[in-house]
Amino acid sequence: MPVEQRGKKHGAFFENEFARKLVATLLGVFLVYSIVFLAARIRNELQAYRFIGQSPKSERTIHIEADAKVTAVPDIGIVTMGVQMKGQTVAEVQGKSDATVRALIDKLKGLGVDPKDIQTTNYNIYPKTQWTEERGEEPDGYEVNQQVTIKIRDLSKAGAVLALAGDVGANIVQGVQFTIDDPETYRSQARDLALQKAGEKAVKLARALGVSLVSIVSYNEFEADGKEFGGMLYSMRADGLGGGPAPFESGSADVVMRVSVTYEIQ
Repeated sequence: MPVEQRGKKHGAFFENEFARKLVATLLGVFLVYSIVFLAARIRNELQAYRFIGQSPKSERTIHIEADAKVTAVPDIGIVTMGVQMKGQTVAEVQGKSDATVRALIDKLKGLGVDPKDIQTTNYNIYPKTQWTEERGEEPDGYEVNQQVTIKIRDLSKAGAVLALAGDVGANIVQGVQFTIDDPETYRSQARDLALQKAGEKAVKLARALGVSLVSIVSYNEFEADGKEFGGMLYSMRADGLGGGPAPFESGSADVVMRVSVTYEIQ
């Protein structure tokens, strides 16, 4: 056999041998990875099976509730005043009611009530009807109901504000409600007191149980019902006549906050 042919035969032999070794190596690596993957999967499934039916580890906690109250004295009064009247046309009832309410607003400003504390809260015009034996139901003009709500910041002027209804002919005065302009101030004070009480109770209870407080797990709060503000309801006769308002006191109210705190213990 020529030397050139023998060289080609030996080269092909070595190439085929190298390919066989490479394939065997790759198959070995693949087999190792497959074994590792299957082993890991079997281990995970065994661990999952081991925990089936077992409840998770429960937290060690104590739950504390506390409430506190602060007494609030109202600093504003709210009153709704207006007019209800009837006329034959829309223009007529609008003109009369607008003139009455405008006069009321002017006098309120004269007493020192800020325009931003005067708000129109109702303005309705609707047709009226009447029924007779001869003609049945038929139109009977229009009725207007126009009201403004006033915030009285100087409570010493509450009586004077109410007396304006008789001065201008307003025949609606829905009453006086005494309240707090910024109730969050009192809520914050009551919350701080309630949290202080809750913390003291938690420390005392933990000491009695022989455990230590670690951290707060959850917190909730809500405003409990307190005593309502006092006040005198003042009403006028439908014709707009009447004397001055009766004496009244604004009273006070309790702002109550209740807190609920859960502590982790160890």
